[in-house]
Amino acid sequence: MFPNFEEVMDKSLVDYIEERIIPMYEGFDAGHGRGHVLAVIEEAVRLSQFYPVDVNMVYAAAAYHDTGLSVDRKTHHLESGRIIRADKELRRWFTDEKIEVIAQAAEDHRASSDHEPRSIYGKIIAEADRQIIPESIILRTVQYGSKHYPELDKEGHWLRTCEHMAEKYDVGGYLKLWIPESRNAEGLARLREIIHDKSRLRAMFEAAFKECIKE
Repeated sequence: MFPNFEEVMDKSLVDYIEERIIPMYEGFDAGHGRGHVLAVIEEAVRLSQFYPVDVNMVYAAAAYHDTGLSVDRKTHHLESGRIIRADKELRRWFTDEKIEVIAQAAEDHRASSDHEPRSIYGKIIAEADRQIIPESIILRTVQYGSKHYPELDKEGHWLRTCEHMAEKYDVGGYLKLWIPESRNAEGLARLREIIHDKSRLRAMFEAAFKECIKE
């Protein structure tokens, strides 16, 4: 799966997660589906090369980070931690102490968290989860709005998109970056340029809105 890490990744752990955990994401919304978790795993494992961490723990935390969506969206990060602690199969590969670190990493990944991740594992997962690609972020924002606020008309979704972009991604927004080796700083700078150029943001919103209508 990740050739550079074949010598350190535990194949039985990878097999278990690919068979039992990754399929959970197929039932989540478009912004948190299978493609999302695979992208988070890939980036988290890539970032782990810069730090003295256990790549198997990074892999597990990334794979489980959004599983709590199966219980509740608002508290999904906390539910993900509970799922990790309750999964007895993980004791085949990790001690209780390592499982706790993995659980905390999942709990700390949420961008709106009111505290800094408690370990380098949490920072890696939080950073990998950001995936600041402007086109994807705008599309996911509109997709989420279409699903959860169906009563809004097109202009309502536009206003919601603008508010969300400003609240989360603009200067002073609640999103924080933790890992300097990530690609997110460049992506965030690009996104802020778009946020401040309303005609460009509107054009990208229009494209995303049309895509949602097709779905």
